Amino acid sequence: MTTAPHGKHLIAGDLVSGDTTFRSEPAHGDAHDFAVGTPALVDRAVRAAEDAFAALAATSRADRATFLETIADEIDKRGDAITAIGTSETGLPEARLQGERGRTVGQLRLFASHVRAGDYLDRRHDKALPDRAPLPRPDLRMMQRPIGPVAVFGASNFPLAFSTAGGDTASALAAGCPVVVKGHSAHPGTGEIVADAIAAAAAACGLPAGVFSQIQGGDRAVGQALVQHPLITAVGFTGSLAGGRALYDLCAQRPVPIPFYGELGSVNPMFVLPAAAAARGADIGTGWAGSLTMGVGQFCTNPGVAIVPADAADGLVAAAKDTLAAVAAQSMLTDGIADAYRKGVDRVAHASGVTEVMGTPGDGRNAAPYLFETTGDAWLANPALAEEVFGPLGIVVRARDADQMHQIAAQIEGQLTCTLHLDDADADLGRALLPVLERKAGRILANGFPTGVEVSDTMVHGGPYPASTNFGATSVGTLAIRRFLRPVCYQNMPVSILPEDLQAM
Repeated sequence: MTTAPHGKHLIAGDLVSGDTTFRSEPAHGDAHDFAVGTPALVDRAVRAAEDAFAALAATSRADRATFLETIADEIDKRGDAITAIGTSETGLPEARLQGERGRTVGQLRLFASHVRAGDYLDRRHDKALPDRAPLPRPDLRMMQRPIGPVAVFGASNFPLAFSTAGGDTASALAAGCPVVVKGHSAHPGTGEIVADAIAAAAAACGLPAGVFSQIQGGDRAVGQALVQHPLITAVGFTGSLAGGRALYDLCAQRPVPIPFYGELGSVNPMFVLPAAAAARGADIGTGWAGSLTMGVGQFCTNPGVAIVPADAADGLVAAAKDTLAAVAAQSMLTDGIADAYRKGVDRVAHASGVTEVMGTPGDGRNAAPYLFETTGDAWLANPALAEEVFGPLGIVVRARDADQMHQIAAQIEGQLTCTLHLDDADADLGRALLPVLERKAGRILANGFPTGVEVSDTMVHGGPYPASTNFGATSVGTLAIRRFLRPVCYQNMPVSILPEDLQAM
């Protein structure tokens, strides 16, 4: 039997009730009541984070690494409870939740190793040259320092890896920044258990309770209060283009603007080059269909568009159609996401020059895959076709020739990923497309599918707008820590008062 959630906010170690509650909408199982957030609770949490900042920023790298590892341990201790309520709230299978928990604790432990190594500090020292002519040089030391309290918004499609203790929270805490999370109402019970794990880790490590808080639910005023609070120094967000852009604008309109690290959406186009299409188009089509329907198409790296030579597309289309037709309708994460998917299907189906290849209408929270095709001319004439449909919908674009493929690549907006499927005979075209795609995406793949994002030192999960709001950043991998750091130069500073990590240089 699963213990019912306590339904309270976690603010600086305290469980706080609200004046009103909202009821969860699970895919199956019991619904539960959760306290609704307010701007007053946001203020309380952020002020506690500011009070905790100096202590967290001053911790040694070893102690901070231990804190991250302790969070991972506490999450694993609660693994069965997380899986039980997570599957109920989201409809995701147990194996997916267990795998996502593994990724969540894995990235916490990866950041612990990264912090211990210390390379992220980018320490530099220009020694004083008192006898230099015509002017002496002062002693200059530089290193990266944490920026202050960070706001994080939980994501609907990843209840663990991109939510309460996900990559944004892990990288901010690794940098030495306290975190205030606005939990996502699609999985409040899952977020609650993870928040309790972080609080337990903070207590076990002797850290101020204000290093972490989570506020559940609440209307737009709660999100607005969080991003516009004068003590918040940066925001991490994964979600829709409309919601992310609204928060981005609020960050920019503050008296003191702050960075908004939003990952907002992508169609992740695949370019299937002529020789590859002719030699193995059917295999590519089958693989594409599998990637397209993974997680009911609710991955931000879902490859929604395949650009294929018109005279070599039939094999890919036929194989994709057969594979997709065998996929049964599955439950989406929320009723709202399912409704938005149906609207997206309708928008594409009624676009000029688009033909439906296959599709089965879903009902309620269930969704089935759809496959459409269009010409390169129609695609170029209708930029709305390049707007993300969050779900298992694929569009094949039949490009007239290599020049039109190049036109399509040049026209697409910023993406998280772009993919080239190519054989040796396609090398010249691939070489011509690569510089274009480098300007469009943060990750470029060859002969693969973008679903599945490795958490590593080299990963870039971000891209030019609208894929993300800051093309120089990533929300996955150890490079993500740089979002919550800034360089500080110390001139002629007595060694005894420098940060410990600079004293030995």
